[in-house]
Amino acid sequence: VYYYNNKRIRTKLAGKTPVEYRNLSDQLIA
Repeated sequence: VYYYNNKRIRTKLAGKTPVEYRNLSDQLIA
């Protein structure tokens, strides 16, 4: 299940730029 979820997350983030990825990470941490 973890691998599946991780794979889904990676696919979801694959199209984002580094800035978008960083902003998303900040939102998850906040």
